[in-house]
Amino acid sequence: MTPRLILGSGSPRRLELLAQLGVRPDAVRPPDIDENPLKAELPRPYCARIARAKAEAVQADPGDIVLCADTTVALGRRILGKPADAGQAAEFLMALSGRRHRVITSVAVRRDGRIWQKDVGSAVKMKRLSDLELNAYLATGDWQGKAGAYGIQGPAGALIPWISGSFTGIVGLPLAETAGLLMAAGYPLHREVS
Repeated sequence: MTPRLILGSGSPRRLELLAQLGVRPDAVRPPDIDENPLKAELPRPYCARIARAKAEAVQADPGDIVLCADTTVALGRRILGKPADAGQAAEFLMALSGRRHRVITSVAVRRDGRIWQKDVGSAVKMKRLSDLELNAYLATGDWQGKAGAYGIQGPAGALIPWISGSFTGIVGLPLAETAGLLMAAGYPLHREVS
C-alpha cells in the first residue's frame, strides 16, 4: 500500500512542481513555525534548519511521509527573506540588481521519526534594473510572499539572464533531489500502470 504523502507547504508552486513528478499529496498542511534567522546565522544552515523544523512540526500518522522545503535567497552572508511590504521588496531588488546571488532550497522528508534532507544551491544573476523595470515589477505584486522579493517562474524571469544550478530549486522544489528523497523514504514514484 502506498504511504500517505503530506505536503507541509502552502506554496502553489511546490504543488505544481510535485505534479511534474506525477505526485499529488494526500494532504496539504503548512506548518506554523518561527522563520526568523538566529543571530549571525548563515544562509545555508538557516535554510536547512527551517526545512527540518517544518518537517518536524507537521502532524502526521505513523507511516505517513511528510515533505517540506524552504527556499532562501542569499546575498553574500545576508539572508533575503519574504519582504514585509513593497518598500522592502524594492530594497531587496535594488540590492540584487546587477549582481550574482545564491538561491538555496533545502528539502526535508520525514517518515516514522527519520528525516532525509538535501540542500541545493544555485547561482543566479539579476540584470541591472532601471527605475522603470523595478517599478513595473513591483506593480505586478508578484514579489509578495517570495524570498528575495522575486519568483523566477513569473514576470521576474525577464530580469534573470543567467543561472547555474537547478531551475526547479530556484522556483522552490528541486525535482531530482526531491524524487530521490521521496524514494529513500519509501514513496513509490514510478508505479506500475495496470
